[in-house]
Amino acid sequence: MRKAFLVLDDGRIFEGRSWAATGKTFGEAVFQTGMTGYQETLTDPSYHKQVVVMTAPHIGNTGVNSEDNESARIWVAGFVVRNPATLTSNWRSEKDLEAELIDQNIVGIQGIDTRALTRHLRDRGAMRVGIFSDLELSREEMVVEVRKVSPMSGAYLSEDVSTSKPYVIKAIGEKKFTVAAIDLGIKGATPRALAARGVEVHILPYNATLEDIQAVHPDGVFLSNGPGDPATMTQVIEVVRDVLTAEIPIFGICFGHQILGRALGFDTFKLQFGHRGINQPVLDKSTGKVEITAHNHGFALKAPTDEIFSTVFGTGEVTHVSLNDGVVEGLQLLERGAFSVQYHPEAAAGPHDASYLFDRFISLMQKYPRTVGVL
Repeated sequence: MRKAFLVLDDGRIFEGRSWAATGKTFGEAVFQTGMTGYQETLTDPSYHKQVVVMTAPHIGNTGVNSEDNESARIWVAGFVVRNPATLTSNWRSEKDLEAELIDQNIVGIQGIDTRALTRHLRDRGAMRVGIFSDLELSREEMVVEVRKVSPMSGAYLSEDVSTSKPYVIKAIGEKKFTVAAIDLGIKGATPRALAARGVEVHILPYNATLEDIQAVHPDGVFLSNGPGDPATMTQVIEVVRDVLTAEIPIFGICFGHQILGRALGFDTFKLQFGHRGINQPVLDKSTGKVEITAHNHGFALKAPTDEIFSTVFGTGEVTHVSLNDGVVEGLQLLERGAFSVQYHPEAAAGPHDASYLFDRFISLMQKYPRTVGVL
């Protein structure tokens, strides 16, 4: 087994062993704190252009299967583990994890001290990274290559991950509502969660216009998760403002939450190392309940957390905050049907504390029936 190197843009180098595909890859180094759900992480489009460091020490135990994918392919730029499983043991497994990574040409590295790497990223912040295996390069040459990589700030990535053509997920049972979902990097679990509640979901490309949205006669609009810097999404932000003006109910998650916030006039900023994992505590300010939630974001909204705020679309408030660092985790308009959260209520592979938010969206569409803004 050949040596491999993980190289950060601040010059720190971790030596490990080649794993998965060989070669080189680059991206933003981020750590993911979940102990399960690695297949969902790998196939989540929000991880596009990111090299994911798994903090759990043993990865690959349950193999992979065709049912748990969140999209049609693996999106991570690279995969970093401490100890990959040497034996796959699960009745649902269809394939070995490393074999799947090799088949999709995902460069990985094993055998490095992922705890030390995570502490380094936590202290220094997310940074550019490269994985090099089976290559004859000096340490200086590897650092130079990493420093040529574009940072995540300013990255416009939804075009890479969005569907090119609209498609429909039918409601399960009686159809009760129609939702237009703007695909900024949507996970498969999201339309399934809506369909299970009697919603027919029309998945539209990232660059859908208000006319495209209105053409499906939606009862509501869903803004999905996705990769990149929300500040670059000016076209989508303007469309969201059009939807707000048309008074069509809106529910946004993750990247969609940030875009709704920017449509309301708030700025976004880059977090030091972001929130990624399935164990993030969030406070629901209205109930005082603490929810354990699934996250994957490196940007956050700047919005007042202790007072009602005013926008051109009426007043609103922050509804949820992170208990780790106080980051805005949810907001809503008080005079119009629009709300969003920074995390994932579909939460494959869990937890499911926030699944009630889909029911809140249903209630919102009932409260604000489609009476205006329809062609």
